[in-house]
Amino acid sequence: MNLDFNAKRGFICDMDGVIYHGNRVLPGVAEFIQWLQDEEKEFLFLTNNSGYTPRELQQKLARLGLDVSEDHFYTSALATAAFLREQAPGCSVFAIGEAGLLNALYDAGITMNDVNPDYVVVGEGRAYSLDTLTKATNLVYNGAKLIGANSDVSGPVEGGIAPSCGALVAPIELATGKKAYFCGKPNPLMMRTGLRLLNCHSADAVMVGDRMDTDVISGLESGMSTVLVLSGVSTQETLNTYAYRPSVVLSGVGDIVKLAHGEL
Repeated sequence: MNLDFNAKRGFICDMDGVIYHGNRVLPGVAEFIQWLQDEEKEFLFLTNNSGYTPRELQQKLARLGLDVSEDHFYTSALATAAFLREQAPGCSVFAIGEAGLLNALYDAGITMNDVNPDYVVVGEGRAYSLDTLTKATNLVYNGAKLIGANSDVSGPVEGGIAPSCGALVAPIELATGKKAYFCGKPNPLMMRTGLRLLNCHSADAVMVGDRMDTDVISGLESGMSTVLVLSGVSTQETLNTYAYRPSVVLSGVGDIVKLAHGEL
């Protein structure tokens, strides 16, 4: 299927494996961001990584030589905080995670409580240890509801992969027999919020990601065109193991610019 990128108004892009790997910017990214800005497209970088605040993501891209303002970022931490504020305003949580998650929760009026919280919220983080895991397990066992920032089991890092939120939540689920509710992609709530922030209808928007199981499925189920880039997790081979397909498969985001200019 051919996709007319010039006709699309909004672009929602994943970050890890699409924009960068660790601290290395991927080929064609600078040209892609320049094109989005030159063409006055609405765009949002949507990441399942709950560890960073939008300001930290903005600064990370700045260090990589990419100039994108803070309001172009939305994370699974923000989606989690928005979900809890909607479901249980003023609730308390026991949270395992980094600044991105904790800040988002505080900003949503949610307090920290390690005695009898309403929820246990787990994101990525170096604070994860057997002690915090045991604490979280017992709080859930005693009735706290379990929330995961996202269901990714692994993510790309320099030199391989690292366990992500879904893998960190799994021991609590197994130990307590309780299932977590995940707020990040492919939860449609996060995609709908993204489209609302873009002020864009799904038919006019494109989801760009490197994972079939989160990015492509969430774009597809939200009614958006989807682009799978082969610069991250999913490969041409993994494509064949899914019952659904992206609208377009490209080697990287630079190809979007080439297609828009009629060069591919």
